[in-house]
Amino acid sequence: MPRLFTGLAVPPAVADALKVYQGGLPGARWIEPGDFHVTLRFLGDVEVTVADDVVEALAEMRVRPPLTVTLDGLGIFGGDRPRALYAAVVADPALTDLQAEQERLVRRAGVEPERRKFTPHVTLARLRRDATPEATAMYLSQAPVFAPLAFAVDRVTLFSARDSTGGGPYVAEADFPFA
Repeated sequence: MPRLFTGLAVPPAVADALKVYQGGLPGARWIEPGDFHVTLRFLGDVEVTVADDVVEALAEMRVRPPLTVTLDGLGIFGGDRPRALYAAVVADPALTDLQAEQERLVRRAGVEPERRKFTPHVTLARLRRDATPEATAMYLSQAPVFAPLAFAVDRVTLFSARDSTGGGPYVAEADFPFA
């Protein structure tokens, strides 16, 4: 069964700019810059027949103009049990609409509804148990100033991931252009 998700690929120039934030955090497993993306919908391990239905459904995405994704700071998921360091994506109605359409399309293809709230971000590191709240707070307070980074996207990519902790490397299985 493939492990799939839809997302927006981060262009190489933006990925290179994000590399400056990688390093100096004990317990971090840094994501390869070539694997940076904004997840729209995690599908998980799906049967091949469902994967085929997902591809068909995504091909029916409505036409839309390119959108701009802006990254504006660093954050940590997990609170008292930090689990990921990320670059935050600025809220944008066009991005929220795109994600909602992804949800509708994959549910129509037979994927279970997503239970988590959509929080757009680019994961920079997965954190092991030895990444303490104190260490992550110290990292955030000493990280370089985050200058906003923006990039245009004109397609959704269906990615596959290895069955492993952290998933990468990711493989682009199909692209679905906006127009």
